[in-house]
Parts: sequence; structure tokens; C-alpha cells
Amino acid sequence: MIELNDIKKNSKILIEADPFTVVEFEHVKPGKGTAFTRCRLRNLRTGQLLERTFKSGERFDEPNLDNREMQYLYTDGELYTFMDNTTYDQLNLTGQLLGEQAKYLTENLVVTVLFFNEKPISIDLPIFVVLPITYCEPGFKGDTATGSNKPATLQGGHIVHVPLHMKEGDMLKIDTRTGDYVEKVNK
Repeated sequence: MIELNDIKKNSKILIEADPFTVVEFEHVKPGKGTAFTRCRLRNLRTGQLLERTFKSGERFDEPNLDNREMQYLYTDGELYTFMDNTTYDQLNLTGQLLGEQAKYLTENLVVTVLFFNEKPISIDLPIFVVLPITYCEPGFKGDTATGSNKPATLQGGHIVHVPLHMKEGDMLKIDTRTGDYVEKVNK
């Protein structure tokens, strides 16, 4: 059991059989009445944000969470196959569970899969991934005075804005948190 006083940012708690992580919290001690805590929580299954106020002395169960490092192997239609790095067991996840993160997956990429009660609920990608440009318009010679950018389509279908000198086949470092181009990577 987790006491309300022990809650801090990134604490994991169980509310109504769903796992939540604490995004923000504020302990409040009013002049009259009992102390309470305002919390902003994120549902680990759905990603939904929730604001709740808890009275002093409340307790919460700890969710049965487990992080496992897994390696992405391949896609078969709507299923994405991952392999556990310690047991070599394979796991299929749906594109619906992965959402926008699926476009950053490359063969042999190691990710962290979060399990709740032995069921996968989300993945954490590395902060940076390296993806090749599959399509972009050619740059024009001498068109560099403005420092302008052009759209480039990456493997997986993600579109980023890159400098004009970039061409198909160039490897780019992409920030998975924002989806932005960081730098060109030499092969």
C-alpha cells in the first residue's frame, strides 16, 4: 500500500483497477479543515489525463507493473513482433496499441515494453532513432540563402522538414518525443 504522503512525481498507483502515474501533485493544508492533495494523473493504459483530489490519509494499491527490454523484429500486416531479450519469447502487439510510435520502429530496435498484470499496455522508444529518407524533392543549387527547409518522407511514413541539401537515402537522427529532425548521420 502507498500512503498519500509518499506520493511524488512519477509514482505509480492503482485507482479503480487501472494503473496511473502521477504527473503533478500539490499538498494543500488549508487554514480550516483537513489537508488534501491535488493530483494530475495519467492512465497508463489509455494515456488519458485525470485530475483528482485526495483526502489526507488515503491509501492506494501498487499496480503490478513490469518493464521488459524487447527487440523489434518485423511487421506482419497489423501485428508487430517483438522478442524478449532475456527469454527469447516472441510477442505480437497491434498497431492500435503502438499508435504513432509504430512509424519509428526499425528492425532490431530495442524498446521497453510496459506490462500490467502480464499484459502489454505500452512501449517506450529510445529518445533518438536513425531513419533513412525514402522520398524528398531534389534541392536546387544556390537555393541556400534563406536557410529554408523541405519536407522529407522517412521509412515508416513519418514526414519531417529537413535542409535543402538532403537527398533520398540520407540517414537522419530523429527525436521520438517530438518527431523532429535532429541531425544527419553518416552511414
